[in-house]
Amino acid sequence: MSIRLRLTAWYTGILGVVLILFGASIYGLVWYNTFHEVKNRVEEQGAQIAKEKTVGFSQGLDLRLELSQRIRLEDARIFWQLNNYVKGTLERSQGMLDREMVFPVPSIEDIGMKGEFQNVSINGNSYILYERPLVIENIIVGSLQLAADTNTEHRLMVRLKNMLIVGSFVSIVVASTFGLFLARKSMAPIGKVIEAASGIQTGNDLSVRIDYEGPNDEIGQLIGTVNNMLERTEVFYRELDEAYATQRRFVSDASHELRTPLTTIRGNVDLLKKMWSQDKGGTVAFDEEELRNISLEAMSDISDESERMSRLVNDMLSLARADAGQTVVKEQIPLAPLVEEVVRRAQFLPRKALWLQGDLSAVENTYIMGSRDYLQQMLFIFIENAFKYTQEGSVTIDAIAADNQIGIRIADSGIGMDREEVPHIFERFYRADPSRGIIQGTGLGLSIAKWIIDEHDGSVEVKTKLGEGTTFVIWLPTIFDASEE
Repeated sequence: MSIRLRLTAWYTGILGVVLILFGASIYGLVWYNTFHEVKNRVEEQGAQIAKEKTVGFSQGLDLRLELSQRIRLEDARIFWQLNNYVKGTLERSQGMLDREMVFPVPSIEDIGMKGEFQNVSINGNSYILYERPLVIENIIVGSLQLAADTNTEHRLMVRLKNMLIVGSFVSIVVASTFGLFLARKSMAPIGKVIEAASGIQTGNDLSVRIDYEGPNDEIGQLIGTVNNMLERTEVFYRELDEAYATQRRFVSDASHELRTPLTTIRGNVDLLKKMWSQDKGGTVAFDEEELRNISLEAMSDISDESERMSRLVNDMLSLARADAGQTVVKEQIPLAPLVEEVVRRAQFLPRKALWLQGDLSAVENTYIMGSRDYLQQMLFIFIENAFKYTQEGSVTIDAIAADNQIGIRIADSGIGMDREEVPHIFERFYRADPSRGIIQGTGLGLSIAKWIIDEHDGSVEVKTKLGEGTTFVIWLPTIFDASEE
């Protein structure tokens, strides 16, 4: 059973119980008031008859009822009957004679013990019967019975009962119909939620949103929550898809980069194996000097490619640690000695360009929060990158300061690159097209450098022009020297 039907069933059941209790209460209240009024009327007439002493014995011990003008029982639809216990006779009102009816006569033993009122039915008519004992000198000689015709009241109560039953039934039917309509209308947005969830389950479109223009009630809040969840799911899925794409590209590029040195190593090993196998078998194809030179050349290639593979693996491990959430342990360090050491050691790197030191006065008395080793690694990556792409000309390092930041600028006069390539140079394994296949490299250095800069809350600025060189400015936030406070 659906929620709409369950809500309607519960609503109808509760409404039915309420209507039954309400109808029973109304019916009981009207019943009590109606018949209580009749009883009061009969009791008042009996009291008035007793007060005026209209009942007495005539000659021959016959009971008589002498009514005054003020007591008109017939007008009040009240019938009377006198029961004479002395002579065993009874006297009735004219109305009873016309209807040929007689009230049941109570015995003299029961007249004092019976209740004052009782309901009786005579000839298909209903009456409320009131009995009073007739006492003379403390002796019960008879009884007076007054009865009120209650046919009209009973017919009224039957009509009221029918009206309450029919009205309750009609109310339940109408309320159930409208309740089902309102439940269906209220639950319609839930259907949209189910439809959207089913669409997402069966398809790949996570951009589906649930349209809702109703009030911000529980349903509105639910739909808003579902839309927010779908939005977050879409963002998460997009990021996950991008991560998978990056991972696939990373694996593909890594495989490509590793394939070349492995191929070179394997080729040289096969060459050496073939050469020395021929020499051992006695069919020497090379003289000793030539064999020695070829072997040294092959081993040199193997060494170079092994070193290249080692750098590539180390770079990949560094990026893997970064992806795993590894953070840099920072401490307060002076920047000037760090930069001076990098400048000194950089002149020993393999290069063809001039290594020039510019104005570094901006780093004097400057402190930053960072890791000395990681910062040196980052600077060497940019310097080696500049040497690699500058076959002639110069590479210059200097420093500038601005807004509590220090900028270390590394400029070269090398091959440069197009501006469209700048947003991609920090991607893993990305290398500008002019350099592919010409200049050795893995394409991971700048990715590692960017991660180190981000870990130090810094930024990097790139200025380049194809054929005229590239300038990197690494901005790092500075702090006050705690030792001077």
